[in-house]
Amino acid sequence: MATYAMTGGATGIGAALKEQLREQGDTVIVVDIKEGDVVADLSSPEGRQAAVAGVRELAPEGLDGFIPCAGLGSHIKPPTLIAQVNFFAVIETIEGLRDLVAKKNGSILLVSSNSAPMIENDNPFVQACLAGDEAAAMEACTDGHTGYAGSKRAITLWMRRNVAEYAGGGVRMNAVAPGITMTAMTEEISQDEEFGEAIKQFAEITPVGGSAQPEQIASAMRYLLSPEANFICGSILFVDGGTDAMMRPDIF
Repeated sequence: MATYAMTGGATGIGAALKEQLREQGDTVIVVDIKEGDVVADLSSPEGRQAAVAGVRELAPEGLDGFIPCAGLGSHIKPPTLIAQVNFFAVIETIEGLRDLVAKKNGSILLVSSNSAPMIENDNPFVQACLAGDEAAAMEACTDGHTGYAGSKRAITLWMRRNVAEYAGGGVRMNAVAPGITMTAMTEEISQDEEFGEAIKQFAEITPVGGSAQPEQIASAMRYLLSPEANFICGSILFVDGGTDAMMRPDIF
């Protein structure tokens, strides 16, 4: 059976994936801010270091996969927190655990979003993230949309730019890009004065209709982590009911 580590495994998509993996007999080490095998606040450098140290202690023989699933929505204030958790914590934990994944020729699965294409590559916030300049990114992160969509754009670009190097060391990287998914975070956003109406409109125009359940996203993620997907590398799998294809029909 496999051994995985994930951040954000207490709720939402992360919790659904955790349950699916455990049901098939795998070991899942969970890092979360409130409850988990490792409790850490990923918004701070100290918390990220604690997360990495905790996982390393629990999985000295290596990891079959790492899933940095912890994330904050566009409604969070201040928006700089979104950038800290959704981008910088993701990159630092990946880099801190890369050698453990390489020990087992495992895979890293990032969580992007179908909102990532809504921000351009040359956005100052995205560029600051990709440069690894957390201070500049905080300054450029002035609103929730920039923080959320921009951080998802940045981690996806980072993955694509680093996938060959990681694969050379025996580590596959891919990303899943969910659409609107019925989690506690989505419920909070739907009640937000600034972003609530947009959430409802997106759910209404989704080609297959409605919103995803966490288990639907988790099933796709579980496949990308599995041995059956061992030649999939550098891919971004949209699990959004056809919304990205509808909005960007000529881009693939």
